[in-house]
Amino acid sequence: MGCRRFGAAWRLGCGCEGSVPSQTSGPQLAAQFGAQDAMAFIAKSGGLPAGCLAFDRFGEGMVELHRFFVDAAVRGQGIGRALMGAVLTEIDKDPARTVLIHTTFYMESAIAVYEAFGFTPCAPFRDTLAHVRHTDMFLSRASKGA
Repeated sequence: MGCRRFGAAWRLGCGCEGSVPSQTSGPQLAAQFGAQDAMAFIAKSGGLPAGCLAFDRFGEGMVELHRFFVDAAVRGQGIGRALMGAVLTEIDKDPARTVLIHTTFYMESAIAVYEAFGFTPCAPFRDTLAHVRHTDMFLSRASKGA
């Protein structure tokens, strides 16, 4: 299992696009996470894409994690933790960062990973649709570089 980035502009080519519901196209994702202060990490297992995790800027001194996904066929093998460790190591290189996550309470496995890396509940940092607001969970952690 390995975690790596692709090229100077980070390319989302993880093969997850068909598995992760999204209204965003591959080129849009590549542009978003290829921008300065944004990156996408791809994990491989057995030479095949196994998961992804990305982040981008969210206001001054903050970044938000996005697209956390591990293929169901390889879950439970530490891939999510490896992705989280790699992404947070990259974020921690920059001082004065707060790392934000917006998820839902039923994403129990992902929440366990977030909590293992020191994320705790925080105030909502975005407005969400009223009919799903009851499922929202907002988490944050200070960057180690802060």
